[in-house]
Amino acid sequence: MKDPRIVKLARNLINYSCTLQKGEIVYIEIKGIDTLALGKECIKQATLAGGVPFWYYNDESLIRQFLATASDDQIKRLADFHLEMMKKSAAYLGIRGSENPFDLNDMGDERMKRWNTQFYNPVHLEQRVRHTKWCVMRYPNNAMAQLAQKPQEVFEDFYFDVCNVNYPKMSKAMDPLVELMKRTDKVHIKDKDTDLTFSIKGIGVVKCDGHRNIPDGEVYTAPVRDSVNGYIQFNTPSLHEGTVFEGIRLEFKDGKAVKATANSDVEKLNKTLDTDENARYVGEFAIGVNPMINDAMKDTLFDEKIGGSFHFTPGCCYDEASNGNRSAIHWDLVRIQTPEYGGGEMYFDGKLIRKDGEFTVPELKGMFTEAALRE
Repeated sequence: MKDPRIVKLARNLINYSCTLQKGEIVYIEIKGIDTLALGKECIKQATLAGGVPFWYYNDESLIRQFLATASDDQIKRLADFHLEMMKKSAAYLGIRGSENPFDLNDMGDERMKRWNTQFYNPVHLEQRVRHTKWCVMRYPNNAMAQLAQKPQEVFEDFYFDVCNVNYPKMSKAMDPLVELMKRTDKVHIKDKDTDLTFSIKGIGVVKCDGHRNIPDGEVYTAPVRDSVNGYIQFNTPSLHEGTVFEGIRLEFKDGKAVKATANSDVEKLNKTLDTDENARYVGEFAIGVNPMINDAMKDTLFDEKIGGSFHFTPGCCYDEASNGNRSAIHWDLVRIQTPEYGGGEMYFDGKLIRKDGEFTVPELKGMFTEAALRE
């Protein structure tokens, strides 16, 4: 018997997140065997909406077989093929549920750099992100439940509660935060392991309300490229290209991360940040507001939405909030400032706007609660 929550999610993905119109092609990437039920329903809902679904199956274990022996020419030709498919598509839907998120762990820094610069960057960062209506999501398989350290049945209930939140309500609640960020010049974030200052003056501000990610719940901009100074230690683990990084600490001077350390894999961390000349500059600053996500679970798509968090992103900026930084990487790193994670303060132009994860300004108090965002 089909889970009705899958049908509801698929309808939302096609009709709300991708806003698929009659005759439009939607490029559906189905990653991992467990995602097939949702993938099939999305194909069905896309067809019912009058769209034309183009789908293919993928996961890290298949990418691994290719990368282990592929030449530069083979990677580029594969990228050319997918780039043409992406150019023909009005929308992209990525349903990701690989059985083993560590499949690329032994590919090495050089192979991953080639994959990012020759495939991911042109197909996804340059084409998909800039020229399609796109939405990326995870699927609650057992691998994901293990990373979250929860039983799969418990995790599934949590997942569908979060993913099927009332996004139109969330969108409306975000409007005052968007307006506040548009008026802001100087940002100062501080806590026991962080003291960062930067400007967001003149940079676009974008609310993420279910059209780009599921789950969603962030408002993002970017720092003026050379304005970042200070230090930050991220208090959530980051699973990046098959490696879990813990305790990443970055020190900034005039926008650039001049020093990067971590509890382990420091060499790999620095090689990633040396992918290109812009990778050590920050392409995104975002505030997480989803009240249904409270704890880090080694999945950036969820962790970056945690209510009371913010993320700071070495690498490429988005066109909608551009500071001019172009890079082959875009690595969202998350710090949580709720009391359970040590608290912290966020100031806009010298005024306290958030303390210990809770907004303190009148127009935002109580806007992001579970009760307020339920259907």
